[in-house]
Amino acid sequence: MENRVMCLRRVLALLVLLLLFSSSSLRAQGFLLETRHEHGFRLPRPNPMVPSPPVPTQSYAIEELSVKTRIRDDVATVQVSQTFTNTGHQTMEVAFVFPLPYDGAIDRMTFLVDGKEFEGQLLSAADARQIYEAYMRQNMDPALTEWLGTGLFKTSIFPVPAGARRTVSIRYSQVIKNHDNVGEFLYPLRSARYTSHPVRNISFEINLQGWQPIKNIYSPSHSIQIDRHSDQSATVTYEAKSQIPQEDFRLFYDYDEKAVRASVLSYRPDADLPGYFMLLATPEIPKEREEVLNKTVVFAVDRSGSMSGAKMQQAKDALKFVLHHLRAGDTFNIIAYDSEIESFAPELQRFDESSRKAALAYVSGLFAGGSTNIEGALSVAMDQFKDPKRPGYLMFMTDGLPTVGEKNTAIIAQRVHQVNNTGTRLFTFGVGYDVNSRLLDELSSENRGQAAYVRPNEEIEHAVGRLSRRIETPVLTDVQLLFEVDNHDETDGPVVNRTYPGNGFDLFAGDQLVVVGRYQATGAAKVTLSGKVDGWEKKFDYRVQLREHSKDETHAFVEKLWAVRRVGEIIDQIDLQGENEELTNELASLSEQHGIITPYTTFLAEEDASARPRIGRLGAVRESLQRLQEEAGEDAFRQRFAKGRLKSASRLPASDEAGFGETQSAAPVASAGSSNADISNSNALQKRRLMHVGAKAFYWSGDCWKDAESIDADEKDAVRIERFTGAYFQLAEQYGKRITPYLAMTGKVLVQLDGQRYLVVDPPSDQR
Repeated sequence: MENRVMCLRRVLALLVLLLLFSSSSLRAQGFLLETRHEHGFRLPRPNPMVPSPPVPTQSYAIEELSVKTRIRDDVATVQVSQTFTNTGHQTMEVAFVFPLPYDGAIDRMTFLVDGKEFEGQLLSAADARQIYEAYMRQNMDPALTEWLGTGLFKTSIFPVPAGARRTVSIRYSQVIKNHDNVGEFLYPLRSARYTSHPVRNISFEINLQGWQPIKNIYSPSHSIQIDRHSDQSATVTYEAKSQIPQEDFRLFYDYDEKAVRASVLSYRPDADLPGYFMLLATPEIPKEREEVLNKTVVFAVDRSGSMSGAKMQQAKDALKFVLHHLRAGDTFNIIAYDSEIESFAPELQRFDESSRKAALAYVSGLFAGGSTNIEGALSVAMDQFKDPKRPGYLMFMTDGLPTVGEKNTAIIAQRVHQVNNTGTRLFTFGVGYDVNSRLLDELSSENRGQAAYVRPNEEIEHAVGRLSRRIETPVLTDVQLLFEVDNHDETDGPVVNRTYPGNGFDLFAGDQLVVVGRYQATGAAKVTLSGKVDGWEKKFDYRVQLREHSKDETHAFVEKLWAVRRVGEIIDQIDLQGENEELTNELASLSEQHGIITPYTTFLAEEDASARPRIGRLGAVRESLQRLQEEAGEDAFRQRFAKGRLKSASRLPASDEAGFGETQSAAPVASAGSSNADISNSNALQKRRLMHVGAKAFYWSGDCWKDAESIDADEKDAVRIERFTGAYFQLAEQYGKRITPYLAMTGKVLVQLDGQRYLVVDPPSDQR
């Protein structure tokens, strides 16, 4: 019997070194397990805030993590390669354990160490559960709770000498999950967060192949690069260095023969409240021989004295970039302004090789000097646009305040809006901290454009280039979306509301449009996407499903992304129209519920949640919003830069981006809803007060992590659950993936599900 117990201990102690995969919806991460520890050990955590039980932690470093995937006919062939180093002082005898993605999904699996194949065995979910539970009880480590309910692949034992490097490879095929005709590839990357060092290199390469044209390619979790080789082939890449992954890698894609494809993902966690939807749309890229929409582009560049030196040269380089990305048939002009207003040509020029060379010569001759006549420049530039049927884009750049002509910013914005009678899009570029950022925001907002801000140490060409590439080929202008639910009574109100972006935007070739909003009616629906081509209306109809109730949190990111954009919209309304109580309350509520850190809610990440009652937190938001009265200067610049990031977010922000910490003073935020975490500042991380786990935001209150619904709740009113007991595992079985991410947390955790609060605690010290 003792031998069997000892054998079981060795098998259990396997479970630890390289956590590769973990997810709320797909569990498929591998890890190495030391087999010679008789007392077990815990998975490593980077700078844990909560004291851990006295169980040793294995030391290892992940050097490389490479994932190469081919997806064809909704079957993914995946090859994972991971290089790690034994940073300890003795040889480890380890086995590799790989929790399966989901039952029946794996077609075949091959495991290699330094190119040598090792034998392994597949265990059912029931058999794997026994191993998981026994490991957690022995090692007092809740981390593996996330894999309860999955099967696993386990290899034979192999040695790793002290200081040695090993490259572990695994190959498998799996069927792609499909949601409402949208394929989802999910690689549970975030389990690699169980490491004492950042992963040096992370890389993904995914080749998509289809028998129909590939349309939408979208990741809500990571900033991906997309290279479309043809209509039916594309490569998606992602790279990161020296980071600890905090988010599973998720990729959505679909196919369609239509010129524009639209798909809808819906999420409704509470059947009694409105749901959330995300619409993805991508137009095909017109072939060179096909007719494309011709456009008008006017670039107004500030050449006042403050632009002298490097800024003027960068502005000239940006102008040249724009000129190289116009197309035959486009019309254009350049307005250069200081105290005086000057044009490259008296009227719009048709773009061809001759006009391009002349414009480049004109740009090369620009020099800085004089004051800044913003109103005059905008008036002359807007007067260039004559044809309302032709897409028009005004790119306006400045580095300062209006010092000549009209100086009242409200009057300037009003006049520009009045003379814009062709629907021209106005894109503003604020260079440096001296700009009136509120004016630029107002100009772009009222003229259906977007404001961009360039920090003093940034390249102007990069900001201008991003926009220039995007607007190169318009496909549809003045796009409108209409949702119609079958058998819905229109007197009950509109099907959708609070959509971002709102109707009236343009769609460009190669664009990945992401629209989020809320829906009231549920069931089978028709979405009509309409727009104009040379003044003629064109329509596309799509059948979609708006779910009545979501049974899991697979699409919880839709709600979070909507909240991020809604917060940006609220800040914009307060900035441009003034504060009111309703908007302030909504800003505070959404920020707290979803852990959205803005310049006005930094205290959520910096302070103990018990430091302020709800009324105090609301007062702090209201007081911080007074900063929006600043129109110019560095703080004003940073506020409106952050606001713009929130409004245009196409994925969940990472911890160092607007939405989860775009402020100089905010402490780092540990986030399972962000792409990566920088652990270089260990002291700051140990003081973190906010974590994103699964679909929830958790706040540090006293000595307990509390979810957003429980910040002001009394722990005494919750059901007390002791880790590693029968009640603990029963709760995991009852709620499944809805609760296992929270059960895997360490320290005291207060979480609410279906109206019931649970207080999860460690066993008494004498039982550890």
